[in-house]
Amino acid sequence: MENTAKEEKEMERRTDLAVEERELLGEDVKGVDYCEEEIEGLPIERLRIMTPRAGQLLKKPVGTYITAQLPPLTDSIRDTDRRVRALSQEIRRLLPVNGLVLVAGLGNIEITPDALGPKAASKVLATRHIPGEIARSTGLDRLRAVAVVNTGVTGQTGIETGELLQGIIKNIRPSAVIAVDALASRRLERLGCTVQISDTGIAPGAGVGNRRVRIDADTMGVPVIAIGVPTVVDALTLAYDLLEISDEKEGLALSDTVAPQGRSMVVTPKEVDLLIDRAAHLISLSVNMALQTELDTEDLLNLL
Repeated sequence: MENTAKEEKEMERRTDLAVEERELLGEDVKGVDYCEEEIEGLPIERLRIMTPRAGQLLKKPVGTYITAQLPPLTDSIRDTDRRVRALSQEIRRLLPVNGLVLVAGLGNIEITPDALGPKAASKVLATRHIPGEIARSTGLDRLRAVAVVNTGVTGQTGIETGELLQGIIKNIRPSAVIAVDALASRRLERLGCTVQISDTGIAPGAGVGNRRVRIDADTMGVPVIAIGVPTVVDALTLAYDLLEISDEKEGLALSDTVAPQGRSMVVTPKEVDLLIDRAAHLISLSVNMALQTELDTEDLLNLL
């Protein structure tokens, strides 16, 4: 039994994207509703896991997963870009109509592939601190209340991300949390070209293999919308796919070569700095547009 469990673990292809888990299972999974459409010219995949059994097969919680395929993020992004409009629509659909929203940037800003969350959150417009009289006198009374926090990582703060957010939520009582974090894909071509939005929360550190306790509605007590961009590919997963290995013995031999003594490695593009900056810009603009529906794009950009 121990050897079998080890083989299953070694042969596991790691991905944080629900659509990739569906691909690995052959795409015909009972209890999963899947469709494709185009919004603002972007291909959008909608996947809804409806049963616990389907969630177990896809290794994802029951809920909705929206995956947008983008032109490469290494291309420039304009403030009125169709990508921003499309993503803001998808985020808005998952948010409560009213109430304070807490935006949390998850990850380690000192590690470039894991810096997506902190960089995106730093560009989100925080408005909770603006008193009502000042807001009315300056014409900002149309702004939705938003609070923003960069959680750091446990190695920096000594506090679990979930514990930190629970404390903040208890005090400010938001209607929802938007959590932004880096993800892992199983395909190089998805890096910087994919955004996943879900209503099922997130496991901090997922993108760089340091998965912690989940941040979701059950643990936080409020809805958690997760937004992520794949920035890394697990080296072993990449090797499996490139070599098209499915035999367990070959897989175990490959594991010993690619991950000697169980050492985990990830692969990231050489232009990852640019990818992270552009992805953070895209997500922050999309979140701002999703939250501040009473402002047009020009007014919103003037406030940032």
